[in-house]
Amino acid sequence: MLLKINHIAKMEGHAGFMASVLQGNVKSAKLEVQEGIRLIEGVLIGRHYKDMPVVAQRICGICPVVHSLTSIKALENAMRVTVTPETEKLRAVMEYGQIIHSHALHLFFLSLADFLDMDNDIKLVQEYPAEAKMAIRIREYGMSIVKVIGGRVVHPLTNEVGGFKKAPEADALRRIAMESAEILQVAQELGAFFKKIKIPEFYRETEYVSLQKKGEYGIYDGDIVSNRGFHIPVENFEASFHELQRQQEVIKRVEHGGESYMIGAIARVNINRDKLKPAAQKYLTSLAWKFPYYNPFGNILAQMVEVIHSVESSAQLLRELLHADLEQVVTKSYEVREGTGVAAIEAPRGTLYYHVDVDAKGYIKNVNIITPTAQFLNNLEDDIAEYIPTILGLEGEAREKKLRAFIRAYDPCISCAVH
Repeated sequence: MLLKINHIAKMEGHAGFMASVLQGNVKSAKLEVQEGIRLIEGVLIGRHYKDMPVVAQRICGICPVVHSLTSIKALENAMRVTVTPETEKLRAVMEYGQIIHSHALHLFFLSLADFLDMDNDIKLVQEYPAEAKMAIRIREYGMSIVKVIGGRVVHPLTNEVGGFKKAPEADALRRIAMESAEILQVAQELGAFFKKIKIPEFYRETEYVSLQKKGEYGIYDGDIVSNRGFHIPVENFEASFHELQRQQEVIKRVEHGGESYMIGAIARVNINRDKLKPAAQKYLTSLAWKFPYYNPFGNILAQMVEVIHSVESSAQLLRELLHADLEQVVTKSYEVREGTGVAAIEAPRGTLYYHVDVDAKGYIKNVNIITPTAQFLNNLEDDIAEYIPTILGLEGEAREKKLRAFIRAYDPCISCAVH
């Protein structure tokens, strides 16, 4: 039996799916990427380091912030540029803003219809108008954070090596901070709605990997850790995780110890759940998950946990920044010098990794970008290969709906994968 989906809608980028099943056994299961390779790493080689954040954030229109910030951190590490605590806080707020608006988009508008057995998203909004408004309201909050700090939502303008070109207006930050209490309540109400959604029961044990920082829910900074006790500094990522490229594929896949692994919201919640803010912790407890929690469909509920956590965290950081000297985020002079730098930040879909080599004049000699989807693609295929036998008894259209729902629950970003 050949299972084939020519195109999977409602996810970032273009991909299909194909699986081969013989007498109930899955012989192969593959997400088929339908986009050409973009060669952004090659585009960056030979360019001045100041171009890198501008070009790199064009990899994705949904998560440009994390590409910009991770490339900046890698460059700062390469040239040994230090930034102020205020700068790091402001960058973390930007990243929380991106997580909020990306998760809100995926939760309601890309995945929810799958679990309510709806084909028509217009019908979804018509049947759940209050919840649709909640999702939009939450997403607007996240986008307003990015716009106020970065100058615009898509491909922000102000962030750069050493800090920011200009400090955001205190009044604008204050308005967002004041709005956060209302948004937190809206997020909790939307979370209560999602808690009622029945997700399929499917479990496959895997390794979860994410950033972890002492005393914090690792997002902007931390070491690479896994739920199996693995713990390394970010600098050792390339030595421990292996990139490989299959014939006729335009993306590089990533393995750890020769096996697939999972990253993203569900991995972060499994690893860092004790560092969640109070409202997010309360919501997670209400889900009554037994940890480690290995149901990949739970990724959407983990995203809901992170929305609540990110609203709480961004509000706290904004309050701290309003009592600080915002001019401390404006870039000071620094020395351009030769070096190698690596950095990792948690994107909505998982850990994003950058490696850059810079020469003495600030020109880029080498770049390696390892995106979240490239890392979890093997795990998605391993998961779905075990999931397929549980749905073989369904008719063709019903079975295809289940497969689409499974893939969309992972929230893949094909544009990032083919960077």
